[in-house]
Amino acid sequence: MVGEGGGAGQRRRRRAVTDEAATGALVRRWRPDFPLDVARTLLPLRRGPADPAYRTTGDGAVWRASRTPAGIGTLRVAARTADGAVEARAWGPGAPWLLERLPTLLGAEDDPAGLVLPPGPLREAQRAAAGVRLTRTGLVLESLVPAILEQKVTTDEAYRAWRILLRDFGTPAPGPAEGMRVAPAAREWARVPSWEWHRAGVDPKRSATVLRAVRLAARLEEASAMDHADAFARLTAVPGIGVWTAAETLQRSNGDPDAVSVGDYHLPDLVGWALAGRPRSDDARMLALLEPYRPHRYRLCRLLLTAGARAPRYGPRLAPNDHRGR
Repeated sequence: MVGEGGGAGQRRRRRAVTDEAATGALVRRWRPDFPLDVARTLLPLRRGPADPAYRTTGDGAVWRASRTPAGIGTLRVAARTADGAVEARAWGPGAPWLLERLPTLLGAEDDPAGLVLPPGPLREAQRAAAGVRLTRTGLVLESLVPAILEQKVTTDEAYRAWRILLRDFGTPAPGPAEGMRVAPAAREWARVPSWEWHRAGVDPKRSATVLRAVRLAARLEEASAMDHADAFARLTAVPGIGVWTAAETLQRSNGDPDAVSVGDYHLPDLVGWALAGRPRSDDARMLALLEPYRPHRYRLCRLLLTAGARAPRYGPRLAPNDHRGR
């Protein structure tokens, strides 16, 4: 149980999680002692605008459906109130686990001050994004499976596959969020028939990688408590999981500020353009430009994305593949 963040609030530790009998929810109020933009901090956890496990509502709240070590749960995180607090509600067996980790999810363990940028546009962008923290879910498989689905395909293809698989094999999320789904457990992923992967547009290479990963789920979940190097080594030891997939996973599960998505289709050009004015770059050039910012290379990439940096576009976009007819 964690009291309000900062100074006297920590010394006056009080009960932070309470039952809300009317809705069957557990409730927690937490007051961070740093600027916090809830929506933009949690945005990397969304897998497309129609993600069945992620939802935003008109009141500014973010809803997430997760499979925790304590069971499934739904978490609703509201925007900060007038007094600076964040109010969260959770439902299901995993509700206490989700609320206990609320500060970590919202970046309480993140240290953005470690990235020191020179005066100029980058520092101004950093100042404008002061409320954006690196989230940390503590759940590896939750981010690993969709990252595998995103390998070598367009985001629209990957998001469609994620929606279909959660719709057909996920679990209805507890609580009042009608239509939300919790991703399958490892053993449930392992039981998805080959033709269902095909129907969702997932080719055999990616589905085989998911199956290898879920068979090692317990070992891979241990990476959430590892440092940068050990976590990468643990994930990339699985055939089919490369540096890009590991980085995309650890950015979310571990809040790893140095996990660069090497192999990304757009990122080298974005970094090259923002840091060197080069409209086209490759992974080697990108890593050279990011090297002075280690161990905050991903943090800088995230900052560039948050600021809306874009390299000039030339030629056609990556064309989607349709694996369903093969």
